[in-house]
Amino acid sequence: MCDAQRVTSESASPADPGAAPDTAALAKIVARQRAELDRLRDQTATSAVVERAKGVLMAQAGCSPDAAGEELLQRAKSARRTLLEECWITLGELRSPPRPDPAEPRPAGAGGSDGPPLTVPASGDTADEDDSAGPDDDFASLSRLGQALVHVGTPQELARCLLAHLASDVGADAVMLYRRLPAGGLELIGHAGVDDALAAQWSQVPPLSGIAALAALRAQEPRWLEDTDTDRERYLLIGDPPERWRSRAWLPVPSKNATDVCLGVLRTRGGPFTPPVRHLLRAVARLCAGLLRTIDDRQEPVIGTARAAQSVFSSLPGAALLLTPLRTPSGDVEDYRIDATTADAGDVLGRTEEDLVGRRILECVPGMADEELWHGCLRALTTGEPYESEPFAHQEVVAGTAGLAMYAVRAARLGNGLVVTWIRRESSDRQEQRLADVQRLGNLGWANWNLVTHEIGWSSQVFAIFDRDPAQGPIALADLPGHTLPEDAPTLARAVRELLGTGRPFDVPFRIRAGGGVRHLRAVAEAVPDVDGTPVEVHGFVQDVTALRSVELALVESEQAILTQHGVLRAERTLAARLQHALLPLPTRPVRLAGLRVEVAYLPAQSGLHVGGDWFSAIELPDGDALFVVGDVAGHGIDAVATMAQLRFTAKGMVITGSSLTGALARLNTLLLHSRDTHGTATMVLARYHPDERRLEWAQAGHPPPLLLRDGEVRYLGRPRGMLLGATGTPVFEEAECHLQPGDRLILYTDGLVERPTEGIDSGLERLAEAALTHHTDGPSTLAPLLAALLEGDGRDDVCVLDIRVPTEPA
Repeated sequence: MCDAQRVTSESASPADPGAAPDTAALAKIVARQRAELDRLRDQTATSAVVERAKGVLMAQAGCSPDAAGEELLQRAKSARRTLLEECWITLGELRSPPRPDPAEPRPAGAGGSDGPPLTVPASGDTADEDDSAGPDDDFASLSRLGQALVHVGTPQELARCLLAHLASDVGADAVMLYRRLPAGGLELIGHAGVDDALAAQWSQVPPLSGIAALAALRAQEPRWLEDTDTDRERYLLIGDPPERWRSRAWLPVPSKNATDVCLGVLRTRGGPFTPPVRHLLRAVARLCAGLLRTIDDRQEPVIGTARAAQSVFSSLPGAALLLTPLRTPSGDVEDYRIDATTADAGDVLGRTEEDLVGRRILECVPGMADEELWHGCLRALTTGEPYESEPFAHQEVVAGTAGLAMYAVRAARLGNGLVVTWIRRESSDRQEQRLADVQRLGNLGWANWNLVTHEIGWSSQVFAIFDRDPAQGPIALADLPGHTLPEDAPTLARAVRELLGTGRPFDVPFRIRAGGGVRHLRAVAEAVPDVDGTPVEVHGFVQDVTALRSVELALVESEQAILTQHGVLRAERTLAARLQHALLPLPTRPVRLAGLRVEVAYLPAQSGLHVGGDWFSAIELPDGDALFVVGDVAGHGIDAVATMAQLRFTAKGMVITGSSLTGALARLNTLLLHSRDTHGTATMVLARYHPDERRLEWAQAGHPPPLLLRDGEVRYLGRPRGMLLGATGTPVFEEAECHLQPGDRLILYTDGLVERPTEGIDSGLERLAEAALTHHTDGPSTLAPLLAALLEGDGRDDVCVLDIRVPTEPA
């Protein structure tokens, strides 16, 4: 149950006696059925204790059920105790038996085919670990398991208990319990370590060949499945995939007559079950035999009586449960079993009526053991005095809509059990609590001014907003403007006069000094007139909007700062653009250089406020060769433009004065590394064209390769080695060459032409190649259609392109 919140409510009126069966008569029927149920339980209690004690002796000595029963009788007779007392002593102590004298003969029936218990190593992997163990160690795991089985009441609980103990002793990862049906198939009665979907899939097994559990029951011998590849050829293995458990053991659980229950132990690791592990699992199967017989013996009477009680509860109105206390051997209540329930109780606990019967209450409400309701039920069960809890909120779903409802729980003793009833409570206190929550969360409060009696009512939240002691009383409506800041008083005073004079409602913001600072408030009020239209009462609310106003002011300041910064950036862009245009003049038409036709295009970025550092150079050298350069400086703005100018003029000067292409790149790299005025890094392509040989020498520094179109085909030139300028002090640069032919077209470009934020560079290069083939023309302006096809929308980066054509020779 959730923590109860104390609220007050009026007591509910009794239900109409004619609207439901006579509760007193029904209670008498339930009491008689409870008495019959207690008699049946007492009758089966002795048998359950005896069978469990016999199971312990079977596990200890490896003997048959009859031999274990005879041993208990002999012990009771020798100690002058009753059989039941001796059984409880056996179950309570579960200590290791003394070492037997080798010369002393063993009791009849205490031998068995498996011999005495052996030590089981913790890992269960090797038999060599067994050498140093003694009988006391051999019995430790069985003692722990036997003590735990005393509190097991169902096959499902038995499976969970077995897995908890066998996981460390034999490395078990799952446990399954199957019962043989009269038709010959199997029914899954308990499982642990197996998910519900797989358990449902294998809940019913037909009597087929190749089922290991059936084979073990038919042969009355365990089946050890230790090699998945071999076992799958013989058996149908449980699991999805079957390799989930690489070793399995299926052991029949012995009984008085025909063995009908098979215990399955499944391990994720492979390998054989060692002799100590096999012996322990046989002993565990014998230990479970007595427990399973007591479960079978008591199942039918309990279910039958519970069904009779359920027939009575099904006709009762409201939400009620019939609980049977489940006690520890010392007599303490550790849980309650739900034996009957009304239909409405299923809605309260979030389960169906059929799903509740037979379950434990802590399974349905796990946190109840630590709450007042648990102790109240114990007091009602012990003293017989009914217990009723404080009202508490409970979330429920009605017609698909979730909502909170107030409930109180009442517990009353009936025979040896409890009848627990949920009482739904609806009161004005709940509405008041909701109103208080709204005022607190919205930081607002209501206010009323009676203009006739001069009575004033404020909620507690209004006093908190004004930081006013409630002992001082509320403020009169006409005096309210006097408590505001002087600059806000006239506006609020005018609104109050219009409200009192004409009944005009108002919604006015104002400020007050409170809480050590200034608070921004909002007052909303309207007048209630009499029959003549004269205002007689004013009601409204006051809200503290300081936090909202602070956010609004911060937003205005932020917007102003953004506008200022925007203007600075725009001015910087204008300056950088003018500087770039002065340093990088663009030709208005194609030019002729060393017999080549060269067209240049430069497109600045359309998004953002900064100018980029893309640049080009196309000049004819003194010896008649042509120099082509395309570069890109990292970053934007004035710094990038300045670095671009420095690199552009330095590169031309070094090549004109005789430097090789790679030598020029190396010196430019040094310039970027050691000059304080540079912008960091840059990429570049340097190309020198020799017209006599139509030979193009070129080198690059981290730049995309040139694109060559020839005879209707397109390819990128193979890039020689070259590193980003300004990245390292020991760069490596190499040259490559290409012989051009008449009609060739060579395109040098910056990365803004091919890069897009959502894709890699390879996609952009492929797109450029396809566009060059599609939009290849020989007109006066050959770059316009190509750029239009590639640059869709606003460009995110600057683009610089050199389109170089080799004229076709005359025929």
